[in-house]
Amino acid sequence: MDIGKKLKELRLQNDLTLGDLASRSELTKGFLSQVERGLTTPSIATLEDILEALGSNLSDFFHEEEEKQIVFPVQDFFVDEQEDYTIEWIVPNAQKNEMEPIILTLHPKKKSHVLSAYQGQEFGYVLKGSVTIVQEGKKYKVKAHETFYMDGSKSHYLYNHGTGDAKILWITTPPMF
Repeated sequence: MDIGKKLKELRLQNDLTLGDLASRSELTKGFLSQVERGLTTPSIATLEDILEALGSNLSDFFHEEEEKQIVFPVQDFFVDEQEDYTIEWIVPNAQKNEMEPIILTLHPKKKSHVLSAYQGQEFGYVLKGSVTIVQEGKKYKVKAHETFYMDGSKSHYLYNHGTGDAKILWITTPPMF
């Protein structure tokens, strides 16, 4: 961590000049300038004084949030190949998030696992082929480039009624897969 850089950012966020901070912290403008440029390091007691003048404290100053991954390359995917289908978890550890996307490749004349009724929602986009949503006796056909959106209040599964693989981007919230 670059303490000087972070102190300068905090000072600028508070719309203070070096002179303002010097007055508030009872330190010299020159010393504060050296700290911000990384030419000197303040003692813990002095750093506490600077942070107090900036309306912060040591705990908040040194607390760094973990940067969240935004882009997930193919090598991060986890693939689970079953006899009837293949699931690709395209966002690792998505079960800790509010939604969970997968790519389901459903082989011809095969069905996905049954999702039992739950409180949540699902969205699907058929990338290739066509599938039938089977939901408590009712059937809904979905072709390539069509979508489905439903709540999870009834148990259901997808069935590939075609002769080739069907590929579906399937997202649930909360995570269900």
